[in-house]
Amino acid sequence: MNTPQDPRLAALRQWLDRLTTPAGLDATTLAPVSGDASFRRYFRIQGQATTYIVMDAPPPHEDCTPFVKMAQRLGQGGLRVPEVHAMNLEQGFLVLSDLGDQTFFDALRQGLRDTEDLQRHYQGALRALVRLQQCPAGDLPAYDEQRLQDELTVFPHWYLHVHHGMTPDADTQTHLARIFDLLVRQAAAQPRVLVHRDYHSPNLMVGPGAPDFEPGVIDFQDALHGPLSYDIASLVMDARTSWDEPQQLDWAIRYWEYARAAGLPVPADFAQFHMEYEWMSLQRNLRILGVFARLSHRDGKHHYLEHMPRVQRYVRQVAERYKAFHPLVRLLDTVEQTSFTDGYSF
Repeated sequence: MNTPQDPRLAALRQWLDRLTTPAGLDATTLAPVSGDASFRRYFRIQGQATTYIVMDAPPPHEDCTPFVKMAQRLGQGGLRVPEVHAMNLEQGFLVLSDLGDQTFFDALRQGLRDTEDLQRHYQGALRALVRLQQCPAGDLPAYDEQRLQDELTVFPHWYLHVHHGMTPDADTQTHLARIFDLLVRQAAAQPRVLVHRDYHSPNLMVGPGAPDFEPGVIDFQDALHGPLSYDIASLVMDARTSWDEPQQLDWAIRYWEYARAAGLPVPADFAQFHMEYEWMSLQRNLRILGVFARLSHRDGKHHYLEHMPRVQRYVRQVAERYKAFHPLVRLLDTVEQTSFTDGYSF
């Protein structure tokens, strides 16, 4: 790391050198951990007795305040989340407890998928999700119809037009508008709870010695007050790892049972809940296709494209099941150059 060419890193090291709590922080041990799709980046640092995570969230692009407040809220709700040990909100620096260096996504790539521990870890994640949804959320921004609708605009522009070179004609725009409206109205009609928004394998930490296989939860600063089925759809149709339908159903049923036992307002009929989270996943995954295309074409983050075929399969899984979305399948067949056999067209 070349400090003269990285003024934020220099400022971060100066701030850390002045801190007395936590004790013994050694700025010379700063080592990059990861970045994400935002401007944030993370480092691990050695303290007197343990390691910590340092977040660099440069203003005005990022604001640490929502992270700090949500960490406190979720911690009070019984979630394993990073504890804030020191903060400089003006500069955008935080020192956090270290939840480990292995996400569920990392563990899956290293062989967790084929072990009994897979089910233990994911059942722990389902129980943690129920606790998260029991946290107070009425004061958070609403994940309402307008926001859900606005999110979908990235699909026709970035995925269809920019990524595939297709400019939707008037008929296509009309049909997409009807499908988007159907998805948004169904999602907005659901009971509202605290929504993490990215409750999936990259944001769940495998904690060494965690009780009852309870995961650490990170990247929650954008939480909203929104549809009950959003986060379970995010988990079982994970944009970073593929799950077949039997596995999706197994975890969805377990979640539904945990949620009912906890008094969350899930439908009494699992078939109704199944439809709700699948439709919710379709809204989410259409947005993700647009976001991944934008990250590649606008921001040069081309590695997101490697996950696009998986998201396309999740979209087709739902769109092919429900007649209302069959026109979307025909559109995907056209832009993705896939053969088709149904009679639905724009």
